[in-house]
Amino acid sequence: MKSSRLLSILLLLQTRGRMTAAQLAAELEVSVRTVYRDVEALHTAGVPLYGDAGHRGGYELLAGYRTRLTGLSAGEAEALFLTALPGPAADLGLGPALAGARLKLRAALPPGLRAQADRMSSRFHLDAPGWYAEDDAVPFLPAVAEAVWRGRVIAVRYRRWTEPTDVGRRLEPYGLVLKAGRWYVVAARRGGSGPRTYRVDQILELTVMGEEFDVPGDFDLAAYWQAHQRDFHARLHRGEALVRLSPRGLARLTGAAARAAATTGTDEPDGWTRAVLPVESPDHAHGQFLALGTDVEVLAPAELRTRLAETARAVAERYAAGT
Repeated sequence: MKSSRLLSILLLLQTRGRMTAAQLAAELEVSVRTVYRDVEALHTAGVPLYGDAGHRGGYELLAGYRTRLTGLSAGEAEALFLTALPGPAADLGLGPALAGARLKLRAALPPGLRAQADRMSSRFHLDAPGWYAEDDAVPFLPAVAEAVWRGRVIAVRYRRWTEPTDVGRRLEPYGLVLKAGRWYVVAARRGGSGPRTYRVDQILELTVMGEEFDVPGDFDLAAYWQAHQRDFHARLHRGEALVRLSPRGLARLTGAAARAAATTGTDEPDGWTRAVLPVESPDHAHGQFLALGTDVEVLAPAELRTRLAETARAVAERYAAGT
């Protein structure tokens, strides 16, 4: 709608400063001609908006002009209140700032939208971590966040899975990611190659250095994280297992295994399902299929089937000995 687009132009210029007609058109996904017409409409409405021609030209609001948020739709107001996540904000030391911002946003809304936003806040609560995940202590998170905001190098002692487990690193922290209740910092090693991912709760010691750095202009945190996840899953499931599953076993599958069963599964005469499932490693697959008990039969690879059979015999012998 045109009214929504006019408000978007105002907010873009208010938050970003000078923008060209081409930049506005790309942001709003409209033609440059449409931007010209919208700017003319804003002029007619008395908005102090002016433009300069030339290579460094563009549109800009008169210094000090601010628009209120009365143009928000009901859905937009509700969505803005859903972005207020007090837990992560508190982790970053931004709890009071978030509370203040929510109060100011609420005061700027018309009464009708204010009531809808309040109702949404009272009826939706986000608790991202899983049921059985314990909260990880992240004492250095505020310091990492401060280094991210200010572009400062950090010296850390970090615990990793491989030997030697405790290592020293000088890092340039590009950004923070909260995934399933766990904080990660995306950072490049000082003088090293591209960015890597580090768990903040595995930082044992941290010193914020006086050195500053600039995040590369072409770095996109969201795009990096998506690529990181794709690579992680590609490395995670490197093997496959051919199995038979009872109806109950099939229902107990989750994640990649459930998706694979839905794609590759074929029904057998006895009511079971034959499917090819991805597995991470022999050890992980061994535990994964043992958890399904008698609701799964591994057909291949032979080494995994043999190992499960040996474990089943050992368990049976142990319980038989106790009777």
